[in-house]
Amino acid sequence: MTVYLNGQYLPPDEARISVLDRGFIFGDGVYEVWRVVDGKLFEHGRHDRRLRRGLKSLELEVPGKEIDGLSNVAEKLLRANELTTGEGTFYLEITRGVAPRTHAYPPAGTRATVFAMVSRFEVPHALRAAGARAITQPDLRWLRCDIKTIQLLPNVMAKQKAQAAGALEAIFVRDGVVTEGTHTSVLGVRNGELRTHPLSPLILPSVTRELVLDVAREQGVGVREEAFSAKDMLELDELFVSGTTTDITPIVDVDGRRIGSGKPGPVSLALYAGLQSRLYAGSAVAQR
Repeated sequence: MTVYLNGQYLPPDEARISVLDRGFIFGDGVYEVWRVVDGKLFEHGRHDRRLRRGLKSLELEVPGKEIDGLSNVAEKLLRANELTTGEGTFYLEITRGVAPRTHAYPPAGTRATVFAMVSRFEVPHALRAAGARAITQPDLRWLRCDIKTIQLLPNVMAKQKAQAAGALEAIFVRDGVVTEGTHTSVLGVRNGELRTHPLSPLILPSVTRELVLDVAREQGVGVREEAFSAKDMLELDELFVSGTTTDITPIVDVDGRRIGSGKPGPVSLALYAGLQSRLYAGSAVAQR
């Protein structure tokens, strides 16, 4: 395996990060994950825009040429790790760099830490065909969930609760309202209309969510970006989560309560097919 760290391509055990890195000390950084199909980054432009927005929101300075060159970094890593065919992911993390431990930002010019790696990805077709289970958890995260920071402890703890319960995902609920999952967007269907929480500081501006809404409009499915309650969620005709590696995964059970028919619904399946058409356009990867 080869990874990227601050301009070098190295084996993981040779990639050294200081214990004084602000990512380690404070969780002071952002990350991004791209889907890769046949060696190509899917929707690179949208992921790039979100990354730049996150860096700007955190006032985290990175030379423009480093950000502009990320697609080249991904290409080299994919070749080095023999991932130019099939499916994978490209993970990027940027922290504010190494500095003496103090809460205030370090002096201007402190070099950001830039780390990247690629991994093979296997699509869980059987799970998506059958539908998955989810649980609900209180949304205890900070109030800037729209920034994709590396501070993910509440997400990790909620995901562990889901795993312990034999569920795929934990769905966050804040003040009785469904926000999103630990690493997914949450969308529902009621009377043929797609519903999801509107963009706000309480949810991540998900690239896949944006694509799903585009596909829905193309298919003539009504879209209402309006939050629904945890109680209303249980009365939806269909429910699904979406994300970079989740695509569209139907949720057929929440907290032991059946959603709709208890099987993936027609709107979810049609949207999934539409998303796959975009994901695999011009690719040799077989669609199922």
